[in-house]
Amino acid sequence: MKRIYLDHAATTPVRAEVVAATVEYMTTKFGNPSSVHSFSREVKEGVEKARAQVAGLINATPEEIIFTSGGTEADNMAIIGLARAYAAKGKHIITSAIEHHAVLDTCKALEKEGFTVTVLPVDEYGFIGIEKLQAAITADTILVTIMHVNNEVGTIEPIAEIGRVARENGIFFHTDAVQSVGKVPLDVEKMKIDLLTGSGHKIYGPKGTGFLYVGKGIKLNPLFFGGGQEKKRRSGTENVPGIIGLGLASELAGKELETEMARQAVLRNMLIEGLLDRIPYTRLNGHRELRIASNVNISFEYVEGESLLLSLDLQGVAASSGSACTSGSLEPSHVLTAMGICHETAHGSVRMTLGRETTNEDIEYVLGIFPPIVERLRAMSPLYDTKGRECGECTLKK
Repeated sequence: MKRIYLDHAATTPVRAEVVAATVEYMTTKFGNPSSVHSFSREVKEGVEKARAQVAGLINATPEEIIFTSGGTEADNMAIIGLARAYAAKGKHIITSAIEHHAVLDTCKALEKEGFTVTVLPVDEYGFIGIEKLQAAITADTILVTIMHVNNEVGTIEPIAEIGRVARENGIFFHTDAVQSVGKVPLDVEKMKIDLLTGSGHKIYGPKGTGFLYVGKGIKLNPLFFGGGQEKKRRSGTENVPGIIGLGLASELAGKELETEMARQAVLRNMLIEGLLDRIPYTRLNGHRELRIASNVNISFEYVEGESLLLSLDLQGVAASSGSACTSGSLEPSHVLTAMGICHETAHGSVRMTLGRETTNEDIEYVLGIFPPIVERLRAMSPLYDTKGRECGECTLKK
């Protein structure tokens, strides 16, 4: 049976070059980078090379990169670390309704420490309004944390504009860029970003690896204490093989970024147009143009999303209903409901995310099997009206 992987926003396969590099640092180059002998010095050089490789992907300097265990830790480090470090200056944080839970739950945890959090609404495409951001700023605001690319619907937020507003108001700006690092051009200087989160397993690197960019002069209270690694910001012996893999994956992603963006955008458009044209009562979630090249998120009315995913899986296609971190939840996507999509339609949404190995033939195969699957599932639904009607709240395409 043909197998097609369309869940790259959840995780990616580790590149062969990256596997080879990590194995070398688990076997022949195994020293602890904190020691002083030759075994350790060569490892320390490898770690610093990886730091430079990551920095080069976002136009940062190597000393501004802190290695972490992944995006969740980096988000926690940025938000909690900065909030505690600057609590005397203010205790107000601004975020958005469609953030990953690594941001939303972290902000919620800080409320228990006396911080206040403003959660900005989004429009039907998932965009925050710059005017709403400006209106939310108070004299007590110390941090704005808004994601770059939404992990569920692929909408690209106006990060440079958000950075400008934050900078003009003397507020720190953090962006969760887990879904955009290595896939969308990033420049922390031009975009006026103070802190940025990235993850290795989203760019064909090892799981359990990530980084936090922290602009020069910004203070962070550490979450971990001990040996003082990573300039005393993240104690603990470094995951050297993972760091080496993250560095190489970052360098390779940067080299391929422009060509992969263009190639995947063609396939993405082919998939979107094919599904909307062939299947009635469908809705594209997120903005049509201002979305990442790899993301397709579509709602199918009168279909339960989990049944659709299982049917696709039986025919060799791997997709998802949203964030892999919340795949076990019975609640509809908080991202889709924040965009004004009703619960019933949100439950019938499928996210397909493309990658380096996705081909034109893969998309054609998916377009061939999708319509009959949807029709079969709708035929079992007591709500499906073959004469057609539109969802009163969501306005789906006939």
